[in-house]
Amino acid sequence: MADKAFAVRAVHCDHRATDDEIYERICAATDPLHRSWAKIEQARQVVIKVNMAMPLERIRRVDGRRQELVDDAVCRAVLRRLRERTTARLVATDTLAWTPEAPERDFSYRHILGEFGVDWVDANRPPMELYDVPGGGHIFRRYKLTSCLAESDAMVSLATLKTHLFQGVTLSLKNLFGLPPMAPHGRTRGYFHHIIRLSYVLPDLGRIAQPCLNIIDGLVGQSGREWDGEARVANVLIAGDHTIATDACGAWLMGHDPTTDWPESPFIRDRSALRIAAEHGFGTVDLGEIDFQCEVQRPVAHFAPDQLDPAETIARWRETTCEQALFYRDHQRDLVGRYAGEFLMLQDGEVIWHGPDPSTLPSRRILSGERKDSAIWLKLADPEEREGEHFEVYERELARMRESRRAR
Repeated sequence: MADKAFAVRAVHCDHRATDDEIYERICAATDPLHRSWAKIEQARQVVIKVNMAMPLERIRRVDGRRQELVDDAVCRAVLRRLRERTTARLVATDTLAWTPEAPERDFSYRHILGEFGVDWVDANRPPMELYDVPGGGHIFRRYKLTSCLAESDAMVSLATLKTHLFQGVTLSLKNLFGLPPMAPHGRTRGYFHHIIRLSYVLPDLGRIAQPCLNIIDGLVGQSGREWDGEARVANVLIAGDHTIATDACGAWLMGHDPTTDWPESPFIRDRSALRIAAEHGFGTVDLGEIDFQCEVQRPVAHFAPDQLDPAETIARWRETTCEQALFYRDHQRDLVGRYAGEFLMLQDGEVIWHGPDPSTLPSRRILSGERKDSAIWLKLADPEEREGEHFEVYERELARMRESRRAR
């Protein structure tokens, strides 16, 4: 482990195992991660982001295990091990996004936190702080996030082994997308969950949160999409000391090449956030650079994203998204002068909507009207541009796509 900057372990664990057996397997996966525990054991407060929020009636199970969320037994095993290895205050955080009008309905694991004396912070509510992304950010310079991140000395990301329609895979890094608050204190989900943007937002969140222990529950995973997909019994638990390295190994175990990128599978809709992070010096997708020890055979199950739209349409959306972002940049003074403080939607160089809250609008597929292959780009018209969007990203992506088209 001393010879390599990243360490990941993948252990076999039958999804029908007892709670004690799952705990034993969690120990086997996490105990060798000495860098992770060194930070956790020195911490006064550890924050945990768990992928478990969903109303109870919507939770799907296979042989009693949660299908598209971290299972109760895995969560208990992780909290038990944390309690044994650190005296720090433990705090769980997330945005309860399924039912914003009654968020407590999403809180399907409060009883588990209570069993281990873990405090809860709703990341969707104040207090919040502005966090500058180390290194200046991949797509934004700063994000408003819950204050409990700044108050914590170490972070744990506890995620599920799943396919994602936009990102190809959703593992420990994508799990961090539960940190940005929604309206009225933050952005509507679609602001960050956007073609081009999302692939860069995720590395930004990773750099801010810096989870030192990343655990992926692969007892039962999901293929096709992140919600309402097809169950996959994978019988694996994965743990690592860096979110990108952990997810690279997770993607590999799912049968994917973690070094690939859009438009290659599984990244058929947008660029790989893992690849972007590694290209900018945050982690690695090269398994040769990881102390990776694995006791399961690859692939652990068949995982592939659903193809909802033709490749040509997706390419057109990506290009027109970049074009609208650059239109805004080039006309920023005029647009901010007319719509200061409002959100606006741009399509083909026209403002097709503006207002204070886009969260209640229908999907972009509906808003696009007759121009189904022309993307809609959403932006806050802030005279001070406090979020610090990097418009050069759109220049680079547009140039790359046009060069690729010419090469064909």
